[in-house]
Amino acid sequence: MGVIVTVSGTGSEENNGAVITNEETKQKNGMGGAYADFAILDPVLTRTVPQKQLISGAFDTLSHAMETYFGTPRESFVPNEIAEAIMRNVIKNSRVIVKNPDDKFARSELKWDSTIAENGILKIGKVTDFQAHMLEHQLGTYTNCNHGMGLAAIHPSLYHHIYQGAVNQFARFAVNVWNVPDEGQGEEALALAGIDALEAFIKEIGMPTSLSEMEITDEDLLRKVADSTIITKGCAKQLTADEIFEVLKDAMYRLTFSFMAKVRHYRI
Repeated sequence: MGVIVTVSGTGSEENNGAVITNEETKQKNGMGGAYADFAILDPVLTRTVPQKQLISGAFDTLSHAMETYFGTPRESFVPNEIAEAIMRNVIKNSRVIVKNPDDKFARSELKWDSTIAENGILKIGKVTDFQAHMLEHQLGTYTNCNHGMGLAAIHPSLYHHIYQGAVNQFARFAVNVWNVPDEGQGEEALALAGIDALEAFIKEIGMPTSLSEMEITDEDLLRKVADSTIITKGCAKQLTADEIFEVLKDAMYRLTFSFMAKVRHYRI
């Protein structure tokens, strides 16, 4: 089996993971499949998909790295430091692509990022988080929303709910990934600044910062999503279905950057 990659995001050219939906039971789960014998990664072929899908895939890559990074252990060791480099690279090249869609080098870099984020290297010695993915999978089951866009709307709200369970790691995320200056700030202030920077970046690259931007405004639907979402072991805080419902409501009603004056936007 060979694969020709036209959009970077899943890293499926170097893993055997897949996701499948049971439309009758409304459950979307991961499954193991087959490894490719060879893969063709030509950045020019990413021009065959819409720009929005390219950026959506890039955010999926960033999400993969974050979901692994915030798992346990959270010390600064090799897989976590590689994850920081991948996240910085995704952020940098996503910005390049938004400004210049013809940049072949940036498209090539995003392919590297996608592959490395999900070929297992970042997960060595880790219990990963992937709570945002579990949430988005179920959201996609009930709404068929775009995967990367759903993740973009969910991540900041989820992180505001869980960061205190891994405040040291979120503070490192702010400094090492978003270049937030550590000017004697406490870890909690740094952690929140990092989440703010993530949300500012999501807005910058044209991804939704709330579920309502994708016309998802039904609380009863979100209740069904929350009740059927898989709870992951590596999450900084072990959430209940009720807490997941609160995360989703926060993501739905989030005022799209009405708080811009408070957001500190740091660039790499």
